[in-house]
Amino acid sequence: MRGRRLTVLGANLATLAAVAVGGGWAASLAGWRGVDIVLLLCVLAATPWNAIGFWNSAIGFWLLHVKRDGLSSAAPFLAAVKDRPVTMRTAILMTLRNEDPQRAISRLRAVKAELDETPFGGCFEYFVLSDTSLPHIARAEEEAMAAWRASEGGHGLHYRRRSENEGFKAGNVRDFCHTHGTQFEAMLPLDADSLMGAATILSMARIMQAHPRLGILQSLVVGLPSQSGFARLFQFGMRHGMRCYTLGSAWWGGDCGPFWGHNALVRIAPFVTHCHLPVLPGAAPLGGPILSHDQVEAVLMRAAGYEVRVLPVESESYEENPPTLPDFVRRDLRWCMGNLQYIRLMSTPGLLPSGLPTTSRFQLIWAILMFATQPAVPLALLLLPLAAWSAPPLAAAIAASLYGATFLFSLAPKLFGLADVALSPGMTARYGGPLRFAASAASELAFSLLLGAITSLSVTGLLFRMLFGRARAGWNGQSRDPHRVAWSEAAAALWPVTAYGLVAGAGALLVSPVLLAFVTPLLAGCWMAIPFAVLTSDPRLGRFMVRTGLCALPEEATPPAILTRLLEGEPERPARAA
Repeated sequence: MRGRRLTVLGANLATLAAVAVGGGWAASLAGWRGVDIVLLLCVLAATPWNAIGFWNSAIGFWLLHVKRDGLSSAAPFLAAVKDRPVTMRTAILMTLRNEDPQRAISRLRAVKAELDETPFGGCFEYFVLSDTSLPHIARAEEEAMAAWRASEGGHGLHYRRRSENEGFKAGNVRDFCHTHGTQFEAMLPLDADSLMGAATILSMARIMQAHPRLGILQSLVVGLPSQSGFARLFQFGMRHGMRCYTLGSAWWGGDCGPFWGHNALVRIAPFVTHCHLPVLPGAAPLGGPILSHDQVEAVLMRAAGYEVRVLPVESESYEENPPTLPDFVRRDLRWCMGNLQYIRLMSTPGLLPSGLPTTSRFQLIWAILMFATQPAVPLALLLLPLAAWSAPPLAAAIAASLYGATFLFSLAPKLFGLADVALSPGMTARYGGPLRFAASAASELAFSLLLGAITSLSVTGLLFRMLFGRARAGWNGQSRDPHRVAWSEAAAALWPVTAYGLVAGAGALLVSPVLLAFVTPLLAGCWMAIPFAVLTSDPRLGRFMVRTGLCALPEEATPPAILTRLLEGEPERPARAA
Protein backbone atom coordinates (compact mmCIF):
# COMPACT_ATOMS: atom_id res chain seq x y z
CA MET A 1 0.00 0.00 0.00
CA ARG A 2 2.85 2.39 0.73
CA GLY A 3 4.26 1.74 -2.74
CA ARG A 4 0.88 2.43 -4.34
CA ARG A 5 0.50 5.70 -2.48
CA LEU A 6 3.98 6.82 -3.42
CA THR A 7 3.26 5.94 -7.06
CA VAL A 8 0.08 8.03 -7.10
CA LEU A 9 1.81 10.87 -5.27
CA GLY A 10 4.65 10.78 -7.80
CA ALA A 11 2.27 10.80 -10.76
CA ASN A 12 0.36 13.79 -9.40
CA LEU A 13 3.49 15.74 -8.49
CA ALA A 14 4.93 15.05 -11.95
CA THR A 15 1.73 16.36 -13.52
CA LEU A 16 1.81 19.48 -11.38
CA ALA A 17 5.50 19.99 -12.19
CA ALA A 18 4.84 19.67 -15.93
CA VAL A 19 2.10 22.28 -15.72
CA ALA A 20 4.37 24.54 -13.66
CA VAL A 21 7.21 24.24 -16.17
CA GLY A 22 4.92 24.89 -19.12
CA GLY A 23 3.19 27.80 -17.43
CA GLY A 24 6.49 29.22 -16.24
CA TRP A 25 7.91 29.00 -19.75
CA ALA A 26 4.94 30.90 -21.18
CA ALA A 27 5.20 33.52 -18.41
CA SER A 28 8.94 33.97 -18.98
CA LEU A 29 8.40 34.51 -22.71
CA ALA A 30 5.85 37.21 -21.84
CA GLY A 31 8.28 38.87 -19.44
CA TRP A 32 6.95 37.72 -16.07
CA ARG A 33 4.39 40.49 -15.87
CA GLY A 34 2.15 40.63 -12.81
CA VAL A 35 -0.80 39.26 -14.78
CA ASP A 36 1.32 36.32 -15.96
CA ILE A 37 2.27 35.41 -12.40
CA VAL A 38 -1.34 35.53 -11.19
CA LEU A 39 -2.46 33.43 -14.16
CA LEU A 40 0.23 30.85 -13.43
CA LEU A 41 -0.91 30.65 -9.79
CA CYS A 42 -4.51 30.16 -10.95
CA VAL A 43 -3.50 27.31 -13.24
CA LEU A 44 -1.46 25.67 -10.49
CA ALA A 45 -4.38 25.97 -8.06
CA ALA A 46 -6.78 24.30 -10.52
CA THR A 47 -4.41 21.49 -11.53
CA PRO A 48 -4.34 19.18 -8.46
CA TRP A 49 -8.07 18.43 -8.52
CA ASN A 50 -7.98 17.63 -12.24
CA ALA A 51 -4.74 15.65 -11.93
CA ILE A 52 -5.93 13.32 -9.20
CA GLY A 53 -9.20 12.83 -11.06
CA PHE A 54 -7.24 11.76 -14.11
CA TRP A 55 -4.92 9.39 -12.27
CA ASN A 56 -7.62 7.81 -10.12
CA SER A 57 -9.72 7.15 -13.21
CA ALA A 58 -6.76 5.91 -15.26
CA ILE A 59 -5.82 3.47 -12.50
CA GLY A 60 -9.42 2.30 -12.19
CA PHE A 61 -9.65 1.73 -15.95
CA TRP A 62 -6.35 -0.18 -15.87
CA LEU A 63 -7.63 -2.38 -13.04
CA LEU A 64 -10.82 -3.16 -14.95
CA HIS A 65 -9.41 -3.75 -18.42
CA VAL A 66 -5.68 -4.48 -18.21
CA LYS A 67 -4.65 -5.97 -14.90
CA ARG A 68 -5.73 -9.51 -14.13
CA ASP A 69 -7.75 -9.67 -10.90
CA GLY A 70 -7.65 -5.89 -10.74
CA LEU A 71 -10.83 -5.65 -8.69
CA SER A 72 -9.56 -8.00 -6.00
CA SER A 73 -6.30 -6.06 -5.75
CA ALA A 74 -8.26 -2.90 -4.93
CA ALA A 75 -10.94 -4.57 -2.79
CA PRO A 76 -9.59 -7.85 -1.34
CA PHE A 77 -12.38 -7.89 1.24
CA LEU A 78 -14.88 -8.79 -1.50
CA ALA A 79 -13.76 -12.40 -1.15
CA ALA A 80 -15.80 -12.52 2.05
CA VAL A 81 -19.06 -12.20 0.09
CA LYS A 82 -20.34 -15.76 0.15
CA ASP A 83 -23.63 -17.25 1.24
CA ARG A 84 -22.65 -17.13 4.88
CA PRO A 85 -25.37 -16.62 7.51
CA VAL A 86 -25.85 -13.03 8.62
CA THR A 87 -25.91 -12.80 12.41
CA MET A 88 -24.94 -9.17 13.01
CA ARG A 89 -27.76 -7.09 14.49
CA THR A 90 -28.09 -3.93 12.47
CA ALA A 91 -30.18 -0.79 12.89
CA ILE A 92 -31.29 0.80 9.63
CA LEU A 93 -31.72 4.53 10.22
CA MET A 94 -33.48 7.16 8.16
CA THR A 95 -32.81 10.75 9.21
CA LEU A 96 -35.46 13.33 8.32
CA ARG A 97 -35.84 17.08 8.62
CA ASN A 98 -38.90 18.71 7.08
CA GLU A 99 -39.13 16.11 4.30
CA ASP A 100 -42.21 14.55 2.67
CA PRO A 101 -42.84 11.70 5.16
CA GLN A 102 -44.77 9.42 2.82
CA ARG A 103 -42.10 9.74 0.16
CA ALA A 104 -39.23 9.00 2.55
CA ILE A 105 -40.85 6.27 4.62
CA SER A 106 -42.02 4.40 1.51
CA ARG A 107 -38.32 3.84 0.74
CA LEU A 108 -37.64 2.44 4.19
CA ARG A 109 -40.71 0.21 3.92
CA ALA A 110 -39.44 -1.17 0.60
CA VAL A 111 -36.03 -1.95 2.18
CA LYS A 112 -37.68 -3.74 5.10
CA ALA A 113 -40.06 -5.70 2.88
CA GLU A 114 -37.21 -7.03 0.76
CA LEU A 115 -35.03 -7.93 3.77
CA ASP A 116 -37.99 -9.68 5.40
CA GLU A 117 -38.17 -12.03 2.43
CA THR A 118 -34.67 -13.31 3.24
CA PRO A 119 -33.81 -15.70 6.10
CA PHE A 120 -32.06 -12.82 7.89
CA GLY A 121 -34.81 -10.23 8.21
CA GLY A 122 -34.86 -10.65 11.98
CA CYS A 123 -31.34 -9.20 12.25
CA PHE A 124 -32.59 -5.74 11.31
CA GLU A 125 -34.66 -3.06 13.02
CA TYR A 126 -35.77 0.26 11.54
CA PHE A 127 -35.58 3.76 13.00
CA VAL A 128 -36.99 7.00 11.64
CA LEU A 129 -34.98 9.74 13.37
CA SER A 130 -36.73 13.05 12.91
CA ASP A 131 -35.40 16.56 13.42
CA THR A 132 -38.48 18.06 11.79
CA SER A 133 -39.37 21.55 13.02
CA LEU A 134 -42.62 22.15 11.09
CA PRO A 135 -45.66 20.92 13.07
CA HIS A 136 -47.75 19.79 10.08
CA ILE A 137 -44.87 17.67 8.73
CA ALA A 138 -44.26 16.23 12.20
CA ARG A 139 -47.92 15.17 12.38
CA ALA A 140 -47.65 13.57 8.94
CA GLU A 141 -44.54 11.65 10.06
CA GLU A 142 -46.37 10.31 13.12
CA GLU A 143 -49.37 9.30 11.03
CA ALA A 144 -47.19 7.55 8.45
CA MET A 145 -45.34 5.61 11.15
CA ALA A 146 -48.60 4.71 12.92
CA ALA A 147 -50.00 3.34 9.66
CA TRP A 148 -46.83 1.33 9.04
CA ARG A 149 -46.88 -0.13 12.53
CA ALA A 150 -50.55 -0.99 12.24
CA SER A 151 -49.97 -2.83 8.98
CA GLU A 152 -47.03 -4.89 10.30
CA GLY A 153 -47.61 -5.24 14.02
CA GLY A 154 -45.05 -2.63 15.01
CA HIS A 155 -42.18 -4.95 15.96
CA GLY A 156 -38.78 -3.51 15.06
CA LEU A 157 -40.24 -0.19 13.88
CA HIS A 158 -39.23 2.92 15.83
CA TYR A 159 -39.90 6.64 15.52
CA ARG A 160 -38.31 9.47 17.50
CA ARG A 161 -38.44 13.22 16.99
CA ARG A 162 -36.04 15.62 18.70
CA SER A 163 -37.32 18.99 19.82
CA GLU A 164 -33.95 20.63 19.11
CA ASN A 165 -31.81 20.20 16.00
CA GLU A 166 -28.58 20.15 18.02
CA GLY A 167 -25.59 19.05 15.93
CA PHE A 168 -27.72 18.80 12.79
CA LYS A 169 -27.81 15.36 11.15
CA ALA A 170 -24.67 14.11 12.91
CA GLY A 171 -26.18 15.04 16.26
CA ASN A 172 -29.35 13.17 15.34
CA VAL A 173 -27.40 9.97 14.63
CA ARG A 174 -25.25 10.33 17.75
CA ASP A 175 -28.38 10.72 19.87
CA PHE A 176 -29.58 7.37 18.48
CA CYS A 177 -26.23 5.77 19.28
CA HIS A 178 -26.45 6.87 22.92
CA THR A 179 -30.06 5.75 23.39
CA HIS A 180 -30.22 2.54 21.32
CA GLY A 181 -26.69 1.84 20.07
CA THR A 182 -25.81 -0.82 22.63
CA GLN A 183 -28.55 -3.08 21.21
CA PHE A 184 -26.86 -3.30 17.80
CA GLU A 185 -23.45 -4.06 16.35
CA ALA A 186 -23.85 -1.90 13.27
CA MET A 187 -26.01 0.83 11.80
CA LEU A 188 -26.93 1.62 8.21
CA PRO A 189 -27.74 5.35 7.85
CA LEU A 190 -30.03 6.29 4.97
CA ASP A 191 -31.00 9.71 3.70
CA ALA A 192 -34.58 10.57 2.85
CA ASP A 193 -33.90 9.76 -0.82
CA SER A 194 -31.84 6.59 -0.23
CA LEU A 195 -32.78 3.10 -1.39
CA MET A 196 -30.83 -0.14 -0.99
CA GLY A 197 -31.56 -3.69 -2.09
CA ALA A 198 -31.42 -6.62 0.31
CA ALA A 199 -28.63 -8.37 -1.64
CA THR A 200 -26.34 -5.35 -1.24
CA ILE A 201 -27.13 -4.89 2.45
CA LEU A 202 -26.54 -8.58 3.21
CA SER A 203 -23.28 -8.64 1.23
CA MET A 204 -22.02 -5.65 3.19
CA ALA A 205 -23.05 -7.27 6.46
CA ARG A 206 -21.15 -10.43 5.56
CA ILE A 207 -18.04 -8.40 4.75
CA MET A 208 -18.24 -6.58 8.06
CA GLN A 209 -18.77 -9.83 9.95
CA ALA A 210 -15.68 -11.32 8.31
CA HIS A 211 -13.51 -8.28 9.13
CA PRO A 212 -13.88 -7.26 12.79
CA ARG A 213 -11.55 -4.27 12.34
CA LEU A 214 -13.68 -2.84 9.55
CA GLY A 215 -15.30 0.24 11.06
CA ILE A 216 -17.06 1.75 8.03
CA LEU A 217 -17.99 0.10 4.74
CA GLN A 218 -19.24 2.63 2.21
CA SER A 219 -21.19 1.46 -0.83
CA LEU A 220 -20.82 3.09 -4.25
CA VAL A 221 -24.05 5.09 -4.51
CA VAL A 222 -25.64 5.64 -7.94
CA GLY A 223 -28.62 7.71 -9.03
CA LEU A 224 -32.15 6.40 -9.32
CA PRO A 225 -34.06 6.78 -12.59
CA SER A 226 -35.64 10.22 -12.74
CA GLN A 227 -38.35 12.08 -14.63
CA SER A 228 -36.39 15.34 -14.32
CA GLY A 229 -34.30 16.31 -17.34
CA PHE A 230 -31.69 17.97 -15.12
CA ALA A 231 -31.34 14.95 -12.83
CA ARG A 232 -31.19 12.49 -15.75
CA LEU A 233 -28.34 14.35 -17.38
CA PHE A 234 -26.43 14.87 -14.14
CA GLN A 235 -26.65 11.33 -12.81
CA PHE A 236 -25.76 9.78 -16.18
CA GLY A 237 -22.45 11.63 -16.05
CA MET A 238 -21.97 11.14 -12.33
CA ARG A 239 -22.41 7.39 -12.69
CA HIS A 240 -19.69 7.09 -15.32
CA GLY A 241 -17.45 9.65 -13.65
CA MET A 242 -17.49 7.79 -10.33
CA ARG A 243 -16.98 4.15 -11.36
CA CYS A 244 -13.34 4.12 -12.50
CA TYR A 245 -12.49 7.00 -10.16
CA THR A 246 -13.71 5.15 -7.06
CA LEU A 247 -11.96 1.92 -7.99
CA GLY A 248 -8.69 3.76 -8.63
CA SER A 249 -8.88 5.66 -5.35
CA ALA A 250 -9.66 2.42 -3.48
CA TRP A 251 -6.52 0.84 -4.99
CA TRP A 252 -4.25 3.32 -3.19
CA GLY A 253 -6.55 4.62 -0.45
CA GLY A 254 -7.09 1.14 0.92
CA ASP A 255 -8.14 1.25 4.57
CA CYS A 256 -8.39 5.08 4.54
CA GLY A 257 -11.47 5.15 2.37
CA PRO A 258 -14.30 7.70 2.12
CA PHE A 259 -17.54 7.94 4.06
CA TRP A 260 -20.43 9.81 2.46
CA GLY A 261 -22.76 9.71 5.47
CA HIS A 262 -25.39 7.37 4.04
CA ASN A 263 -25.76 3.98 2.33
CA ALA A 264 -22.87 2.71 4.46
CA LEU A 265 -22.49 0.17 7.27
CA VAL A 266 -20.96 1.64 10.42
CA ARG A 267 -19.75 -0.37 13.42
CA ILE A 268 -21.45 1.34 16.35
CA ALA A 269 -19.12 0.66 19.30
CA PRO A 270 -15.97 2.29 17.85
CA PHE A 271 -18.11 5.00 16.25
CA VAL A 272 -19.48 6.02 19.66
CA THR A 273 -16.08 5.76 21.35
CA HIS A 274 -13.87 7.45 18.78
CA CYS A 275 -15.98 9.49 16.33
CA HIS A 276 -17.34 12.23 18.55
CA LEU A 277 -17.38 15.47 16.57
CA PRO A 278 -15.98 18.58 18.24
CA VAL A 279 -17.85 21.87 18.14
CA LEU A 280 -15.57 24.23 16.24
CA PRO A 281 -14.57 27.49 17.92
CA GLY A 282 -15.80 30.78 16.56
CA ALA A 283 -18.93 31.87 14.77
CA ALA A 284 -20.62 30.16 11.84
CA PRO A 285 -20.13 29.35 9.04
CA LEU A 286 -16.59 28.11 9.86
CA GLY A 287 -17.37 27.65 13.55
CA GLY A 288 -20.05 25.71 15.39
CA PRO A 289 -21.29 22.17 14.67
CA ILE A 290 -19.59 20.42 11.74
CA LEU A 291 -21.89 20.21 8.72
CA SER A 292 -19.81 17.84 6.57
CA HIS A 293 -19.52 15.32 9.37
CA ASP A 294 -18.99 12.17 7.32
CA GLN A 295 -15.34 12.52 6.27
CA VAL A 296 -14.36 13.69 9.76
CA GLU A 297 -15.97 10.58 11.23
CA ALA A 298 -14.08 8.48 8.69
CA VAL A 299 -10.68 9.89 9.65
CA LEU A 300 -11.46 9.56 13.36
CA MET A 301 -12.45 5.92 12.83
CA ARG A 302 -9.19 5.28 10.98
CA ALA A 303 -7.13 7.10 13.60
CA ALA A 304 -8.61 4.69 16.18
CA GLY A 305 -7.19 1.72 14.26
CA TYR A 306 -10.33 0.67 12.40
CA GLU A 307 -10.49 0.36 8.62
CA VAL A 308 -12.67 2.54 6.42
CA ARG A 309 -13.33 0.93 3.05
CA VAL A 310 -15.39 1.68 -0.03
CA LEU A 311 -17.17 -0.99 -2.06
CA PRO A 312 -15.91 0.08 -5.51
CA VAL A 313 -18.53 -1.73 -7.60
CA GLU A 314 -22.04 -0.77 -8.58
CA SER A 315 -24.75 -2.57 -6.64
CA GLU A 316 -28.29 -1.87 -5.48
CA SER A 317 -27.33 1.27 -3.58
CA TYR A 318 -29.21 4.33 -4.78
CA GLU A 319 -29.94 7.96 -4.11
CA GLU A 320 -31.79 10.73 -5.91
CA ASN A 321 -30.10 13.82 -7.27
CA PRO A 322 -31.46 17.39 -7.19
CA PRO A 323 -34.17 17.85 -9.83
CA THR A 324 -33.26 21.41 -10.86
CA LEU A 325 -30.23 23.68 -11.15
CA PRO A 326 -31.21 25.92 -8.17
CA ASP A 327 -31.65 22.83 -5.96
CA PHE A 328 -28.28 21.49 -7.11
CA VAL A 329 -26.51 24.79 -6.42
CA ARG A 330 -28.03 25.03 -2.93
CA ARG A 331 -26.77 21.53 -2.12
CA ASP A 332 -23.32 22.30 -3.55
CA LEU A 333 -23.01 25.48 -1.49
CA ARG A 334 -24.04 23.64 1.68
CA TRP A 335 -21.32 21.05 1.01
CA CYS A 336 -18.86 23.88 0.35
CA MET A 337 -19.50 25.50 3.73
CA GLY A 338 -19.24 22.12 5.45
CA ASN A 339 -15.94 21.23 3.78
CA LEU A 340 -14.41 24.62 4.50
CA GLN A 341 -15.04 24.07 8.20
CA TYR A 342 -12.16 21.58 8.00
CA ILE A 343 -9.83 24.60 7.84
CA ARG A 344 -10.71 25.47 11.43
CA LEU A 345 -10.81 21.81 12.42
CA MET A 346 -7.24 21.24 11.22
CA SER A 347 -5.86 24.58 12.44
CA THR A 348 -7.19 24.38 16.00
CA PRO A 349 -4.85 22.35 18.25
CA GLY A 350 -6.35 19.39 20.05
CA LEU A 351 -9.42 18.84 17.86
CA LEU A 352 -7.92 15.95 15.86
CA PRO A 353 -5.94 12.98 17.22
CA SER A 354 -2.18 13.38 17.11
CA GLY A 355 -1.84 9.96 15.46
CA LEU A 356 -4.02 10.79 12.48
CA PRO A 357 -2.72 8.87 9.41
CA THR A 358 -1.18 10.99 6.67
CA THR A 359 -3.66 9.67 4.11
CA SER A 360 -6.58 10.65 6.35
CA ARG A 361 -5.13 14.12 6.84
CA PHE A 362 -4.75 14.40 3.07
CA GLN A 363 -8.45 13.53 2.63
CA LEU A 364 -9.47 16.50 4.76
CA ILE A 365 -7.13 18.81 2.85
CA TRP A 366 -8.47 17.45 -0.40
CA ALA A 367 -12.04 18.14 0.69
CA ILE A 368 -11.06 21.74 1.40
CA LEU A 369 -9.34 22.17 -1.96
CA MET A 370 -12.39 20.78 -3.77
CA PHE A 371 -14.09 24.13 -3.14
CA ALA A 372 -11.33 26.52 -2.04
CA THR A 373 -9.67 26.44 -5.47
CA GLN A 374 -12.91 27.07 -7.39
CA PRO A 375 -12.24 30.82 -7.90
CA ALA A 376 -9.04 30.04 -9.82
CA VAL A 377 -10.72 29.47 -13.19
CA PRO A 378 -13.13 32.46 -13.06
CA LEU A 379 -10.24 34.74 -12.09
CA ALA A 380 -8.04 33.32 -14.83
CA LEU A 381 -10.74 33.91 -17.45
CA LEU A 382 -11.00 37.56 -16.41
CA LEU A 383 -7.23 38.05 -16.58
CA LEU A 384 -6.64 36.08 -19.77
CA PRO A 385 -7.44 38.97 -22.18
CA LEU A 386 -4.92 41.20 -20.38
CA ALA A 387 -2.24 38.52 -20.64
CA ALA A 388 -3.03 37.70 -24.26
CA TRP A 389 -3.08 41.36 -25.41
CA SER A 390 0.68 41.56 -25.96
CA ALA A 391 1.84 37.97 -25.43
CA PRO A 392 4.35 36.65 -28.00
CA PRO A 393 3.04 33.89 -30.31
CA LEU A 394 5.07 31.10 -28.68
CA ALA A 395 3.77 32.02 -25.22
CA ALA A 396 0.22 31.97 -26.57
CA ALA A 397 0.80 28.56 -28.16
CA ILE A 398 2.16 27.11 -24.92
CA ALA A 399 -0.75 28.57 -22.96
CA ALA A 400 -3.21 27.08 -25.48
CA SER A 401 -1.60 23.66 -25.10
CA LEU A 402 -1.84 23.85 -21.31
CA TYR A 403 -5.48 24.91 -21.60
CA GLY A 404 -6.25 21.92 -23.85
CA ALA A 405 -4.47 19.46 -21.56
CA THR A 406 -6.22 20.82 -18.46
CA PHE A 407 -9.56 20.67 -20.24
CA LEU A 408 -9.07 16.99 -21.12
CA PHE A 409 -7.88 16.20 -17.59
CA SER A 410 -11.09 17.67 -16.19
CA LEU A 411 -13.15 15.34 -18.40
CA ALA A 412 -10.99 12.27 -17.76
CA PRO A 413 -13.15 10.56 -15.08
CA LYS A 414 -16.19 10.58 -17.34
CA LEU A 415 -14.24 9.66 -20.47
CA PHE A 416 -12.68 6.65 -18.74
CA GLY A 417 -16.10 5.65 -17.40
CA LEU A 418 -17.66 5.89 -20.85
CA ALA A 419 -14.79 3.87 -22.33
CA ASP A 420 -15.35 1.25 -19.63
CA VAL A 421 -18.94 0.81 -20.77
CA ALA A 422 -17.98 0.76 -24.45
CA LEU A 423 -15.35 -1.95 -23.87
CA SER A 424 -17.38 -4.14 -21.50
CA PRO A 425 -19.36 -6.84 -23.35
CA GLY A 426 -23.08 -6.16 -23.26
CA MET A 427 -22.80 -2.91 -21.31
CA THR A 428 -23.90 -0.48 -24.03
CA ALA A 429 -27.01 -2.64 -24.54
CA ARG A 430 -27.94 -1.95 -20.90
CA TYR A 431 -27.93 1.76 -21.77
CA GLY A 432 -30.16 1.36 -24.81
CA GLY A 433 -27.59 0.36 -27.43
CA PRO A 434 -24.47 2.03 -28.88
CA LEU A 435 -26.23 4.89 -30.67
CA ARG A 436 -28.40 5.88 -27.74
CA PHE A 437 -25.45 5.53 -25.38
CA ALA A 438 -23.29 7.78 -27.61
CA ALA A 439 -26.08 10.38 -27.87
CA SER A 440 -26.53 10.32 -24.09
CA ALA A 441 -22.79 10.70 -23.51
CA ALA A 442 -22.54 13.66 -25.90
CA SER A 443 -25.58 15.33 -24.31
CA GLU A 444 -24.19 14.88 -20.81
CA LEU A 445 -20.72 16.19 -21.70
CA ALA A 446 -22.28 19.38 -23.10
CA PHE A 447 -24.50 19.61 -20.01
CA SER A 448 -21.53 19.18 -17.65
CA LEU A 449 -19.59 22.00 -19.35
CA LEU A 450 -22.51 24.37 -18.89
CA LEU A 451 -23.13 23.23 -15.32
CA GLY A 452 -19.45 23.46 -14.36
CA ALA A 453 -19.23 27.13 -15.27
CA ILE A 454 -22.34 27.97 -13.24
CA THR A 455 -21.34 26.05 -10.12
CA SER A 456 -17.80 27.45 -10.22
CA LEU A 457 -19.17 31.01 -10.19
CA SER A 458 -21.73 30.14 -7.51
CA VAL A 459 -19.05 28.71 -5.21
CA THR A 460 -16.84 31.74 -5.85
CA GLY A 461 -19.71 34.00 -4.84
CA LEU A 462 -20.25 32.00 -1.65
CA LEU A 463 -16.56 32.25 -0.73
CA PHE A 464 -16.74 36.04 -1.02
CA ARG A 465 -19.89 36.12 1.12
CA MET A 466 -18.13 33.97 3.72
CA LEU A 467 -15.23 36.42 3.81
CA PHE A 468 -17.66 39.18 4.75
CA GLY A 469 -19.71 37.07 7.17
CA ARG A 470 -22.81 36.98 5.00
CA ALA A 471 -23.16 33.20 4.54
CA ARG A 472 -25.55 31.09 6.61
CA ALA A 473 -25.26 27.39 7.36
CA GLY A 474 -27.85 24.79 8.37
CA TRP A 475 -29.66 21.54 7.60
CA ASN A 476 -33.18 21.53 6.24
CA GLY A 477 -35.47 19.65 3.88
CA GLN A 478 -34.64 19.49 0.20
CA SER A 479 -36.72 19.57 -2.98
CA ARG A 480 -36.59 16.07 -4.42
CA ASP A 481 -39.49 15.94 -6.89
CA PRO A 482 -39.31 17.40 -10.42
CA HIS A 483 -40.72 20.92 -10.69
CA ARG A 484 -40.50 23.91 -12.99
CA VAL A 485 -38.13 26.78 -12.35
CA ALA A 486 -39.74 30.13 -13.22
CA TRP A 487 -37.87 32.59 -15.39
CA SER A 488 -38.08 35.15 -12.58
CA GLU A 489 -36.54 32.72 -10.07
CA ALA A 490 -33.74 31.80 -12.45
CA ALA A 491 -33.01 35.44 -13.27
CA ALA A 492 -32.95 36.49 -9.62
CA ALA A 493 -30.51 33.72 -8.70
CA LEU A 494 -28.27 33.67 -11.77
CA TRP A 495 -27.99 37.20 -13.14
CA PRO A 496 -24.53 37.68 -11.51
CA VAL A 497 -23.29 34.54 -13.27
CA THR A 498 -24.59 35.85 -16.60
CA ALA A 499 -23.09 39.30 -16.02
CA TYR A 500 -19.70 37.78 -15.25
CA GLY A 501 -19.83 35.69 -18.42
CA LEU A 502 -20.67 38.71 -20.57
CA VAL A 503 -17.81 40.75 -19.10
CA ALA A 504 -15.27 37.94 -19.49
CA GLY A 505 -16.48 37.16 -23.01
CA ALA A 506 -16.34 40.81 -24.08
CA GLY A 507 -12.77 41.05 -22.82
CA ALA A 508 -11.77 38.00 -24.83
CA LEU A 509 -13.51 39.32 -27.96
CA LEU A 510 -11.72 42.65 -27.70
CA VAL A 511 -8.41 40.81 -27.94
CA SER A 512 -9.31 38.30 -30.63
CA PRO A 513 -12.27 36.24 -31.87
CA VAL A 514 -9.93 33.23 -31.68
CA LEU A 515 -9.44 33.82 -27.96
CA LEU A 516 -13.21 34.03 -27.50
CA ALA A 517 -13.60 30.71 -29.30
CA PHE A 518 -11.03 29.12 -26.99
CA VAL A 519 -12.78 30.25 -23.80
CA THR A 520 -16.32 29.63 -25.02
CA PRO A 521 -16.53 26.10 -23.48
CA LEU A 522 -15.80 27.65 -20.08
CA LEU A 523 -18.08 30.68 -20.48
CA ALA A 524 -21.07 29.28 -22.35
CA GLY A 525 -22.63 28.09 -19.10
CA CYS A 526 -22.51 31.63 -17.74
CA TRP A 527 -24.10 33.11 -20.85
CA MET A 528 -26.86 30.50 -20.85
CA ALA A 529 -27.31 30.13 -17.06
CA ILE A 530 -30.85 31.53 -16.86
CA PRO A 531 -32.38 29.59 -19.81
CA PHE A 532 -30.36 26.54 -18.78
CA ALA A 533 -32.02 26.54 -15.33
CA VAL A 534 -35.49 26.98 -16.83
CA LEU A 535 -35.23 24.54 -19.73
CA THR A 536 -33.59 21.67 -17.80
CA SER A 537 -36.45 21.86 -15.27
CA ASP A 538 -39.15 21.82 -17.97
CA PRO A 539 -41.29 18.65 -17.64
CA ARG A 540 -41.44 18.42 -21.42
CA LEU A 541 -37.67 17.86 -21.56
CA GLY A 542 -37.95 15.15 -18.92
CA ARG A 543 -40.78 13.43 -20.77
CA PHE A 544 -38.87 13.61 -24.05
CA MET A 545 -35.79 12.06 -22.47
CA VAL A 546 -37.81 9.27 -20.86
CA ARG A 547 -39.66 8.58 -24.11
CA THR A 548 -36.50 8.44 -26.22
CA GLY A 549 -34.33 6.72 -23.60
CA LEU A 550 -31.84 9.60 -23.56
CA CYS A 551 -29.54 9.34 -20.53
CA ALA A 552 -31.43 6.24 -19.43
CA LEU A 553 -29.94 4.03 -16.74
CA PRO A 554 -29.87 0.22 -16.82
CA GLU A 555 -32.44 0.16 -14.00
CA GLU A 556 -35.03 1.69 -16.34
CA ALA A 557 -34.93 -1.20 -18.79
CA THR A 558 -34.47 -3.90 -16.14
CA PRO A 559 -35.66 -2.57 -12.77
CA PRO A 560 -34.26 -4.41 -9.74
CA ALA A 561 -36.79 -5.89 -7.36
CA ILE A 562 -36.28 -3.13 -4.77
CA LEU A 563 -37.09 -0.41 -7.32
CA THR A 564 -40.17 -2.27 -8.56
CA ARG A 565 -41.35 -2.65 -4.98
CA LEU A 566 -40.83 1.06 -4.34
CA LEU A 567 -42.70 2.14 -7.46
CA GLU A 568 -45.63 -0.12 -6.59
CA GLY A 569 -45.83 1.13 -3.00
CA GLU A 570 -44.93 4.82 -3.37
CA PRO A 571 -47.89 7.23 -3.18
CA GLU A 572 -48.76 9.39 -6.16
CA ARG A 573 -47.66 13.01 -5.74
CA PRO A 574 -49.03 15.98 -7.67
CA ALA A 575 -46.51 17.84 -9.81
CA ARG A 576 -45.21 21.04 -8.24
CA ALA A 577 -45.80 24.31 -9.98
CA ALA A 578 -43.13 26.93 -10.36
